[in-house]
Amino acid sequence: MKYLIVIEKSEAGYSAYSPDLPGCVSAGRTIEDTEQSMREAIAFHIEGLRAMGCEVPPPTSRSSYVEIAA
Repeated sequence: MKYLIVIEKSEAGYSAYSPDLPGCVSAGRTIEDTEQSMREAIAFHIEGLRAMGCEVPPPTSRSSYVEIAA
C-alpha cells in the first residue's frame, strides 16, 4: 500500500503525519530521516491495528499543487 505523508518543517527538524492514519506521526532531523521514521511508524501502526482486530484504512488521500497569481 502507498500512503500519503505530509512533512512539515519544525523547530528541531521535520515532522510528518499521514491523513489516512489518524494518530500516526513521526519526526526527524532531515527529510530523509523523517520519511524513514514515518515508514516505520506506519508499519507499526498497521501492525497494531491488525493485532487489535481493527480494519486497516485504505489509502485514499492525495495531494496536488495549484498555481495562483500572487
